[in-house]
Amino acid sequence: MHNYTPEELEFIRLHISHMAWSELTVKFNETFNTSLSSKALSGTGKRNGIKSGRTGFFPKGHTPFNKGVKGAGGWEPMQFKKGNKPHNWVPLGSERITKDGYIQVKVDEGKFQHNWRGKHILVWEEHNGPLPNGHVVIFGDGDNRNFEPANLLLISRKQLVRLNQLNLIGDNAELTKTGVIIADICNRIGERKHATRRKENINA
Repeated sequence: MHNYTPEELEFIRLHISHMAWSELTVKFNETFNTSLSSKALSGTGKRNGIKSGRTGFFPKGHTPFNKGVKGAGGWEPMQFKKGNKPHNWVPLGSERITKDGYIQVKVDEGKFQHNWRGKHILVWEEHNGPLPNGHVVIFGDGDNRNFEPANLLLISRKQLVRLNQLNLIGDNAELTKTGVIIADICNRIGERKHATRRKENINA
């Protein structure tokens, strides 16, 4: 675990107001010669009460920090010796669109898919902390480009299954929240029916 110096914490405070955590992670690693992940840095920010104050989405016309790469944001990208990175290498903080239409952000280096995480998850974690096990973040209004924190809903995988089965994800977050309540009720009814059948089978 990295032990942050007062200088490093102050660096985070100075830059997070105008940078996404993924972007700040690259600049932080470059400045302090570290190799921290975006998740680690944002977790440190939360533990130290450091907040970005942003809404979680970029205004219309915003230019991604890594567009053009060289010199973007007033810093130089990490340098690699020729031949040391694959042809499809992109810097941390880069975005891509999955075949399902979701935006993912590169948060770590390596060869595995977990180096990319959903942008909606990163925005949710920025405001709420690490994603709990067995849970997912969904778009309350069904729009996977609406990264407004209030539109990002944390639900369990069991709730998600029932929401999809009953088509309970509405076109606004409040409707979907009501759908989650209905999904919980249906799940409890299903669990009671299952318990009753199991008890009958044992007594048969």
